Amino acid sequence: MSSAPTAAPAKLASLLTPALAAAAENADHVDRNARFPVECIDALRASGALGCYVPVELGGLGASFDDLADATFELSRRCAASGMVFAMHQIQVATIVHHLDGSVWYTNYLRRLAKEQRLIGSATSETGVGGDLRSSIAAVENTSTGVRFEKKASTISYGAHSDDILTSLRRAPEADKGDQVMVLTPVSEMEMEPMGEWDPLGMRGTCSPGFIIRANCLREQVMPIPFSVMCAETVVPFSHLLWAQVWLGTAAAAFDRAQSFVRAQARQNPGTVPATAQRLAALSARMAEFRALVKSATAEYVEAIDSEVPANREVLSTMGYAVRINNVKLAASEAVVEVCNAALRICGFLGYKNGTPYSVGRQLRDGHSAAIMIANDRILNTNASLLLVHREGK
Repeated sequence: MSSAPTAAPAKLASLLTPALAAAAENADHVDRNARFPVECIDALRASGALGCYVPVELGGLGASFDDLADATFELSRRCAASGMVFAMHQIQVATIVHHLDGSVWYTNYLRRLAKEQRLIGSATSETGVGGDLRSSIAAVENTSTGVRFEKKASTISYGAHSDDILTSLRRAPEADKGDQVMVLTPVSEMEMEPMGEWDPLGMRGTCSPGFIIRANCLREQVMPIPFSVMCAETVVPFSHLLWAQVWLGTAAAAFDRAQSFVRAQARQNPGTVPATAQRLAALSARMAEFRALVKSATAEYVEAIDSEVPANREVLSTMGYAVRINNVKLAASEAVVEVCNAALRICGFLGYKNGTPYSVGRQLRDGHSAAIMIANDRILNTNASLLLVHREGK
């Protein structure tokens, strides 16, 4: 894995003001119409934020992981779909940044991404593998001019709105299902055949239906590092940690509305403490636990990727770390629903009803996506297998 990006010349947060405003202003319309949050993404492009994790020497902002985490949280506090699109894009960018392995093609691509602010979608899911990220059916096939592939992707993150797609595939037709690589292809050079409609319960603005995708491309577009290595060091921890920030931001939005409701009740009866205030206090403690979980896990990962000591980075490939980072996903995905449910009970009918200052329906529906983005049952099964041979505390 390459060294972490150099320090950003300016805090990313200072560049996000227009995007945050766009996310907040359009969140309900995006959700209601299941449409892409184009206003927010355009604002992110204009600020250079889509290339923020690209190193400065390649034209990016050289943002840190902490910068990405903070930005994801703030976007998600206003619009979870916008925060998720930002997070998913940055997971793809980080995969390339961390695993270039000297590739000239990918180095040039990062320069292009930073200059053009290209949006990268993800095609890691596949019909027939049961949601297993580490298994592929579709394979890379050699041609006389390069390689080709065809994949039935059950979901592609904001696929119709992406500039490029990063796809996981078997290394070759004869390769084992777990012997995978990643291939980056511009959407303009792919065939994308939609599979079904997009009308989900929550995270409606992510616009991530399934597609059958086909592409012919150069061999240089096959990333040189095995997908298993990329998963351990970047894809899984980046996903679980940035998703946790999405869910923390979503929970914070619900908490904010509950707090506003309790304060409004208190103003109606000066000198008295509303009955709902005790519930709010208990919910504040739950939010503190949630924040501490995410903060601690983020600090552990940042220490590993920023380290120049190989042994520190190798921790990311251990069974112990796999269990810990999986537990972060499990705990965060449960916490967001707990917080949103509690906020709904505090706000009562005004929280249940859409269109009020205290509505939490969108946050609750978005929060329920957390347990099925890489299904919790699958992660629990993985941890169960790991714990048969791993001793906790190691």
